[in-house]
Amino acid sequence: MNKKVLGLGLAAVAVLTLAACGSRDKSASNSNAKTDLKVAIVTDTGGVDDKSFNQSAWEGLQSWGKSKGLAKDKGYTYFQSASESDYATNLDSATSSGYKLIYGIGFALRDAIAESAKNNSAVNYVIIDDVIKDQKNVFSATFMDNEASYLAGVAAAKTTKTNKVGFVGGMEGEVIKRFEAGFKAGVASVNPAIKVDAQYAGSFSDAAKGKTIAAAQYKSGADVVFQAAGGTGAGVFSEAKALNEGKSEADKVWVLGVDRDQKAEGNYKSKDGKNANFVLASTLKKVGQVVKTVSDDAANKKFEGGKHIAYGIKDGSVDLINDNMSEKAIKAVDEARQAIKSGEVKVPEQ
Repeated sequence: MNKKVLGLGLAAVAVLTLAACGSRDKSASNSNAKTDLKVAIVTDTGGVDDKSFNQSAWEGLQSWGKSKGLAKDKGYTYFQSASESDYATNLDSATSSGYKLIYGIGFALRDAIAESAKNNSAVNYVIIDDVIKDQKNVFSATFMDNEASYLAGVAAAKTTKTNKVGFVGGMEGEVIKRFEAGFKAGVASVNPAIKVDAQYAGSFSDAAKGKTIAAAQYKSGADVVFQAAGGTGAGVFSEAKALNEGKSEADKVWVLGVDRDQKAEGNYKSKDGKNANFVLASTLKKVGQVVKTVSDDAANKKFEGGKHIAYGIKDGSVDLINDNMSEKAIKAVDEARQAIKSGEVKVPEQ
């Protein structure tokens, strides 16, 4: 009996010793870090796995954190928002957890960021896709999404066989209106007779609504749909896949991706048994690149609080990547890109 008790006691000591070692290892996981700056992002309702805007930001922060030798949830992390009511709570959690640079991903976080920044002057903030003026601890980053969307419009116009294309937006507002305005202008630059059916889901996280809107657009004759809808856009891909699986590859409908290369979302097997893809092209919005750049500046004590920068095609922050465009579409997009860079084309924002 005594031997048994002794054995259990030794085992318990061993477990505690291992646990202590594990704890020490975890606490020391930032010991070789190149910065002591702790950085967090607070997502909008799309979340870090939206395959779009928030995901780009999170991928950029992960890349930055790893390059600095930081550990997830110790040196960098994200706070996911399921609804708008989570914004202020998540920002409070980030500040109370010691994060000194906090990103609000999306214009919907503007008011929550502005309020948190006023109450936490020792913390630096970044608002993505909106501008907060006269707050020295807030950097504002916006993107010329209209320029990338213009290129998407050119691609759609050079691809459509029906002279009808669709646009599916998430929440209607200044930012997504830039996508719509640029897309319509790009389409019209090729052929003003092409009809653009633009609709909004009223959400960035309602895939079912995105699917319903896309279904109606395809049914009414659109053969290319551009979605700028965050998680809602997943429904557009779902509808296109369902339709295309019942068609021969030559008759497929297309989707234009947004914010990052979404080609992988377009894989399917056509009615004639071929492995195929229905993503025509994807606009790029390099939120992750900006996250890395601004985080580097902050780590080097060069945070530009109170400043606003609009990122566009000229600095490579927005663009269009070819997934399945034809040669004529590629040529037209290249020409349009150069025209925007040179200033020959001024793309409308609204």
